[in-house]
Amino acid sequence: MEVFVKISQLVLSLSILVVLHEFGHFFFAKLFKTRVEKFYLFFNPWFALFKIKKGETEYGIGWLPLGGYVKISGMIDESMDKEQMKQPPQPHEFRSKPAWQRLLIMIGGVTVNFLLAIFIYWMLLYAYGEKYIPLSSAKYGLCYNETAQELGLKDGDIVFKADNYDIDVPNDISKYIAIYNVKTLSVKRGDSTLVIDVPSKYGQKIIENGIKGFADFQFPIIVDSVLPNDNAFISGMLKGDSIIGINSKPASFDHQFGALLEENKGKVATITVKRDTSIVNLVCNISDQGKIGIAKRNPLLYFEVKTITYSFWGALPAGISNGYNILESYVKGLSKIFTKEGVKQLGGFGTIGGLFPSSWNWAAFWNLTAFLSVILAFMNILPIPALDGGHVAFLLYEMVTGRKPSDKFLEYAQIAGMLLLLTLLVYANGNDIYRYFFK
Repeated sequence: MEVFVKISQLVLSLSILVVLHEFGHFFFAKLFKTRVEKFYLFFNPWFALFKIKKGETEYGIGWLPLGGYVKISGMIDESMDKEQMKQPPQPHEFRSKPAWQRLLIMIGGVTVNFLLAIFIYWMLLYAYGEKYIPLSSAKYGLCYNETAQELGLKDGDIVFKADNYDIDVPNDISKYIAIYNVKTLSVKRGDSTLVIDVPSKYGQKIIENGIKGFADFQFPIIVDSVLPNDNAFISGMLKGDSIIGINSKPASFDHQFGALLEENKGKVATITVKRDTSIVNLVCNISDQGKIGIAKRNPLLYFEVKTITYSFWGALPAGISNGYNILESYVKGLSKIFTKEGVKQLGGFGTIGGLFPSSWNWAAFWNLTAFLSVILAFMNILPIPALDGGHVAFLLYEMVTGRKPSDKFLEYAQIAGMLLLLTLLVYANGNDIYRYFFK
């Protein structure tokens, strides 16, 4: 069921983004009286799932969910309609329009995608505001994964600056190291403050090992309830007990507790708890799934959740800022993709689908849709033949030099671009399959 929910959200999100992206091209084509022959969600080689013709345009849904397209008369695109291009240019065709009109038609898709992202962020901020746990609320400090500890960070440390960037939330730490290439981290450790140097290649290591989980909030384990007749109940554990150890190893915090349960799956362990002012040792079976049959106190009770509310118009600049920040981070991180470590992290539809929650949540859905809309806009404007950016590059060349690339050159460029994109698509989804079965 969880997989079905994720797939449903992915398909709906991409469908919205693709249809609106293609509408951007469609809108400007119609504005400049350019004929649009087809408008399709998904590709339709050989046949379509649905199609209807209204006026000069055929609208439809294809069966191959790899995007969508509008077929504009007199344009070399993924349709590779060579016969049409052999005919004399017609007034309603793309190739007959002035270069500035063709440019606007080509950037219409990415423009709509970026504006859509800003609109979604605007509405989300107005409806829900912003809620997050600020670093100032980390009274138990942060915990770090193995990659972070190799840098010299220790559980309990609080990283409050990366170079001159203030750290607002734990995820900022890995972002600034991996994407912004910061050189130092300012750290509060107990009552002391120290500076940790970041090696020049360390950002690549974070990308290779996965940017998530680098740092997170520490919080204690307090039993909120004990399931009747389960292992913890049989051992004598009570509501309100604070778990502090397993088999004499410290387990005062959630990440320690989880790791030791995993280590002792299917075994009998001694769990040490603090009960009022007493220390009590309990002999408890740990299931093969690493469970003992308790519900933990809600972690949010240990922190001060910061909430920012916005008026309708007050949310607009914040929405623009969100869109810009996502774009800036993605652009800065683009160079990392073309490294050995970055290529390994490329993912396809499985990776994107994994971003969505396992239960339907409209706020999360729209937030991820806005994020993907920014990424789609940026990726499409890259100067790669077969993408909008490739067409834009050739149009800018024409506008600057006054010379239009030949149809034969554009045809070959389109084929080369399509082969490149197909290779990336196969590789990225192949990475997903490999990670699923072998990692």
